[in-house]
Amino acid sequence: MALTYQACLQATNVVLASGSVPTIVGEAGIGKSALVADLARQRHAKLFTTVVSLVEKGDLVIPVPPLTSDSFVQTEKYGSLADVQFGYSHTLVAMIRYAEAHPDQEIIWFLDEFNRGTQAVQSELMNLVLQRQINTLTLPEQVHLVLAENPDATMAGFEQSHYGVTPGDAAIADRTTRLVLTADATTWLAWATQTVNGQPRIHPLVTAYLAENPADLHMVATTTATADDDLQPTPRAWERVSQALHELEQQRLLSQTAVVAAIMQGNLGMTVGTAFAGYVQEQRPGLTVDQAYTTADAVTVFKGLAPAQQQQILRLCLAANPADWPLTTGSTAQRFSELLAACPADGQFAIAQQLADEPKLLEQFAAVTATTPGVAQLYQQLTAIGRRGSQIEV
Repeated sequence: MALTYQACLQATNVVLASGSVPTIVGEAGIGKSALVADLARQRHAKLFTTVVSLVEKGDLVIPVPPLTSDSFVQTEKYGSLADVQFGYSHTLVAMIRYAEAHPDQEIIWFLDEFNRGTQAVQSELMNLVLQRQINTLTLPEQVHLVLAENPDATMAGFEQSHYGVTPGDAAIADRTTRLVLTADATTWLAWATQTVNGQPRIHPLVTAYLAENPADLHMVATTTATADDDLQPTPRAWERVSQALHELEQQRLLSQTAVVAAIMQGNLGMTVGTAFAGYVQEQRPGLTVDQAYTTADAVTVFKGLAPAQQQQILRLCLAANPADWPLTTGSTAQRFSELLAACPADGQFAIAQQLADEPKLLEQFAAVTATTPGVAQLYQQLTAIGRRGSQIEV
């Protein structure tokens, strides 16, 4: 049975508390590493991570030749024997040192991508999982192991999996508890919209899109994937998209449709990437509201956009929080007027129609036109547009 993120987190806690070793199974990018990090935070445990797929045989334990004469054992019949010592990896050394310095703190050792390691590496780790030993080293009692694996086609429910894994030994499967993690849009969106340092974890464009299209959070690639769908969206891919959106906004490249589409397709695949790139162009067509009102060359950038993009920017400006960008102040009204003047006639008329549906705003315009030149200019401009249209009365 597949578990949502929160359910899997709860189950992993139970497995650890019962003294067993959990193995979290899930597609790449689904959030296994994030779950273990959350687990460590909840339990106030120190987290150490080893990516098993990057480990070569001997990386964890390396034989060390004798360094002194005392390391040699003389036998009567069999000659001189070397009592070989073992050198351990930096992670193991750091973990043991931390355990000695903090004897009362729990330690989680996360063995990520366990079944993507070679058979030799998995064999080397057998005693670690089964006996909590690596040669002469015994793990401290406060160290808890957590494994993560990608789906294996031999696992029930994952017959179409395409990962290049090395199926683990049956003894490992028998001594660990398999927990299958699935993508859950509701849980992920709740996490994504949480604020960190006053900002949401994930760009609002991503969360808004996925709220409307939850099935696009994660799609599973199969062995039958074609050249057009060799990439698929995952929660981790959406995090990269979020970071890319912030950078695109900062560099003011959202109007570069080819650049935006290529980045989205390169993270999410052709189908979802193309759909999301189109959504971005609809919602953020080249300039944010802040940029439209504050940057010196906003009007120049605005003039270079397509008419549909221009109109959408003006609609976003009208939908912005009036407390942030009140059209009844001179500077805001003047900039809006400059942007409006750069639109084609039909675009101007569409915006004027939208404003005509805001009688309270028009009343506020009329009340300050005598004292605020920028507002007076915008009011006159809207009146002229309305007359040209001859279909509304401003």
